[in-house]
This record gives sequence, C-alpha cells and structure tokens, in this order.
Amino acid sequence: MDTRTTAWVAYLTLIGWIIALVQYSNSSEKSALVLFHLRQMFGLMVLYAGVWVLMAVLSYMPGSWALGWVLYVALFILWLLGILGAVNGEEKPIPILGPMFQQWFQFIK
Repeated sequence: MDTRTTAWVAYLTLIGWIIALVQYSNSSEKSALVLFHLRQMFGLMVLYAGVWVLMAVLSYMPGSWALGWVLYVALFILWLLGILGAVNGEEKPIPILGPMFQQWFQFIK
C-alpha cells in the first residue's frame, strides 16, 4: 500500500488501525503521514472509549441520551475531518485535540 492509502485505512475501525500500524511497522521507509494519522485515530479511539464509559455512567440520568447524541455526532465529525485529511494526504490535525494527540501518543513510533 502507498502511504496515503495506509493513512486512511487507519481510520477504518480498530481493525483498519491495526492493519495500518502493521503496514507502517513493516515498511522500510517510515512515513510521517502514516504516523501522524495513526496517532490521530488512536486519540479518537481513546476519546470514543471515554465517551462510551461516560455515557454508561450517566445512563441513569434523564436526558443523558441527548448528551450522548451530541458527543457521538461530534466524534463522527472529528473522525470525518481526520479521514478526509488522510485521503488528501495532509497532516492536518483534528480540531482542538489533534495537536495534543500528537504529543500524548509519542509512544506510537
């Protein structure tokens, strides 16, 4: 796979992320584009897990479904911005948290 393809495959669920990570790890030339998008999607997966746990905790509260709906739509929009950046071959971080994901997930090399 070329680097752009590997970058957008990272956004195709956990399985796609693992495929992209293995492809990146086994590549002789380490692509900064792929690494960037691996970190972005890892951050989105962690964020999704956090929202899922939060919604499980708040599920007994009336109206929590509305908060969940808003958070999941926001996550979808962030995911969409990330995958569009990967398809276009850009290292454009997702709004607000993208630069932090690059710092926090330096262990992905």
